[in-house]
Amino acid sequence: MDLKPKQDTYVLLVDDEEQVRRLLHKVLDRQGYRCIVAGSYDEAVQRMSEQEFDLILTDMDMPGRTGLDLLMKVSTEQPRMGSILITGFDDPGVAATALDLGANAYLVKPFESNEFLVSVASAMRRRAAESAYRDQMDRLEEMVRHRTREMWNYVAQLEQAEKSMKSLQEETIQRLSMAAEFRDDETPRHIQRMSRYCSLIADRIGEEAERCELIRAAGAMHDVGKIGIPDAILQKPGKLNEAEWEIMQRHCEIGHRILSGTTSEVMNLAALIALTHHERVDGRGYPQGLRGDEIPLEGKIAAIADVFDALTSDNVYRVAIPVAEAIEMMESGRGTQFDAELLDVFLGSRDIVLGIKERYSDGVPDPV
Repeated sequence: MDLKPKQDTYVLLVDDEEQVRRLLHKVLDRQGYRCIVAGSYDEAVQRMSEQEFDLILTDMDMPGRTGLDLLMKVSTEQPRMGSILITGFDDPGVAATALDLGANAYLVKPFESNEFLVSVASAMRRRAAESAYRDQMDRLEEMVRHRTREMWNYVAQLEQAEKSMKSLQEETIQRLSMAAEFRDDETPRHIQRMSRYCSLIADRIGEEAERCELIRAAGAMHDVGKIGIPDAILQKPGKLNEAEWEIMQRHCEIGHRILSGTTSEVMNLAALIALTHHERVDGRGYPQGLRGDEIPLEGKIAAIADVFDALTSDNVYRVAIPVAEAIEMMESGRGTQFDAELLDVFLGSRDIVLGIKERYSDGVPDPV
């Protein structure tokens, strides 16, 4: 491990014993750290108000408030600052509390200078990694906020015209949905097929025609949250790693945030579908791990429609597979991934399903 700090790495050393402060300051200074010392909680708080630090090293036992009190202040007010708690007693309870407060290391006196420097270097590396992750999340959140504002501008316009311009609403919904689909190399026909599969299932289980139409319109927006996913992840042709997959799964919650909170019935239903269309009846889905009847009917319907069209259409992840093979794969998920009764209804409507697939196939002009 490289023990040398990056240029201008500032460390705040807090200890009430002057001899310890001098010794550790000398070790840090010799290694190239810019070290500022404090002899108490209050003095440390004053130093932090005067400048920013990359790392704080604090003794546990000091007059007045303890090192844990200082870690708590750092964790709430400066969470990007690395921290190490130093103590003269090896107390598992204190160690656990320190780690819960975000400490990067826990050192028990006495220790060798090399052990001390390794802990400091390790803490700085963890701080850098955590800071990079926070920066990535901040950028993602800002991108979501920016795109959400844009989306709500469209939705606001849609709300104003909803009663007298139903056709405009339908077109706007399609375009909002297409915005997400185009980003991950899908086609607008995926939206048309998937949403009509949703309507078909709803009709076959006895839902009224108006409700079926509502489910069709709302289902078209199931993946609108992909607007908030970085292109490098959304368009990656290979398998996502664990961190990328965690970000990818957030499209459900992002879609829910974009679409919810309106007086529009179709938008609220779309928000529900966006949030739940990747849940599984066995509880192994995401983002909430809902099980069985905890999953709303519309989410279960959308899950079936979305997976069937994904399997039987070309996309960035895989080429289309034959319908018979797709049906066989989906049947293997009966009662685990998919609601058994709804899956039977869908697969029992194969002729209509194939008619929708052909009518709205990629490369075919829009039906008149």
